[in-house]
Amino acid sequence: MENSEQTVTYQPPKMPEVNAVSFATLRGALKAGIEDFLKAPLFGLFFGGIYAIGGWIVIASLIYLKMPWMIIPVAIGFPLIGPFIAVGLYEVSRRIAAGQPLVWSEVLLVMFHQRERQLSWMAFVVLFVFWMWIYQVRLLLALFLGFKSFSSFPKFVEVITTTHEGLLFLGVGTISGAILSFVLFSATVISMPLLLDRELDFVSAMICSFKTVFKSPVPMLSWGVMVVVLAFIGMVPAFIGLIVILPILGHATWHLYEAAIGSENPAGVNSG
Repeated sequence: MENSEQTVTYQPPKMPEVNAVSFATLRGALKAGIEDFLKAPLFGLFFGGIYAIGGWIVIASLIYLKMPWMIIPVAIGFPLIGPFIAVGLYEVSRRIAAGQPLVWSEVLLVMFHQRERQLSWMAFVVLFVFWMWIYQVRLLLALFLGFKSFSSFPKFVEVITTTHEGLLFLGVGTISGAILSFVLFSATVISMPLLLDRELDFVSAMICSFKTVFKSPVPMLSWGVMVVVLAFIGMVPAFIGLIVILPILGHATWHLYEAAIGSENPAGVNSG
């Protein structure tokens, strides 16, 4: 009897089809996000509250450590981790669409199980970009304001808005920050809900996310600008506005994903 060797060949993951996104799609996603928030307000307020409390802790820590010059960069970069915080909101929206009950333990368990799946790698990517932003700011501070001293946050704001070096710092920082934000937005806007919904590696998910942005650049970039503007509006009153704005954007992002890629699994499948 002859022994036959079976050769196992690598099968690349099947890439989802990417649909074009229009401004009507964005309006529909935002409307659906508001409806999901109103259907499950306690979940939205819970996850939005976690985000706001995290912002308070970070700002308080910077003040305590006498690093007031880091408040603005951290406040600007803080929304970068929003997509990861919104994972629970994606799960809530998926369960609402599937007509399944919203059970706290089940939603939180889904989030807990993501540490064993590819979404945890996306969290690393997000945090890595966030730290790149922080170190980039520190580098720009050293280059443009290395000989300046800041006794308080108002003094820092005065220096960067009234001096030549400060204005250069703002200009270069804004451009470099915009580039980082574009890259991170393009990599995560679709990949986060995609990885929650399907069994796919995080690199393929990022490719799908970039494809979505490049296939519909104007609507998708407009979505990104809207998210940034709403996030900043929510941050102005001591992060309090984010308690409502973040949940709505999180739910809306799930519906944007459904329009761009399409959810193929009911709630709970591929979640743990």
